[in-house]
Amino acid sequence: MDFSVVVEYFPRLLEGAWVSIQLVMISIVLGGVFALPIALARISPVAWIRAIPFAYIFFFRGTPLLVQIFLVYYGASQFEVVRESVLWPILREPFWCAIIAFTLNTSAYTAEIFRGAIQAIPPGEVEACKVIGMTKTQMYRRVLLPRAFGIVLPAYGNEIILMLKGSALASTITILDLTGMARTIIARTYTPMEIFLAAGAIYLVISIVIIAIFRQIEQRQNRYLGTLSIKVPDKG
Repeated sequence: MDFSVVVEYFPRLLEGAWVSIQLVMISIVLGGVFALPIALARISPVAWIRAIPFAYIFFFRGTPLLVQIFLVYYGASQFEVVRESVLWPILREPFWCAIIAFTLNTSAYTAEIFRGAIQAIPPGEVEACKVIGMTKTQMYRRVLLPRAFGIVLPAYGNEIILMLKGSALASTITILDLTGMARTIIARTYTPMEIFLAAGAIYLVISIVIIAIFRQIEQRQNRYLGTLSIKVPDKG
């Protein structure tokens, strides 16, 4: 094994890692924005309101992320109305197609995590809010959502790590993320073992940083509160 090739191409791998981080962070932020209203709709007492987010979550949790990426990247372009729309400058770019697919996917998983966190709040806390005369909006804004945020942190950190690993699929639509860059380097150097080991090490370092950040946030958020656990949706 010749690890001199890793030293030579390490800056290129870091370039790919930065693309992977961008994909994950943008998707996670957008996914979180969409996930909260989806989660609130999932716990609505009205059946037809619950049905819509249930179908959304069922589809994106029940189909492979790779298929979702292909549907957005290859599927949208086959419709003339899409190619002639104002969205085409975005939908023709692999990077933004990956962002859309990742956002839709992670919003479904994150919505289930948020729903579980909200429903894991002890009923006594909800009753206390009602006793002191809070409206439903005040109850969610002042008590339930901040409390759910503390509960959701461990599972949400896991979701970000799963998205980091899933971002490797972006290389299938010509994006030079960390995996895509590694494959490009291997095609030139014929050193798959060395390059993939280096790429794996970079993924591992990023994951360790994410875990450390979320542990610090969790300790700060829950330092005065007992923690509750929720089940992480399985992406397997």
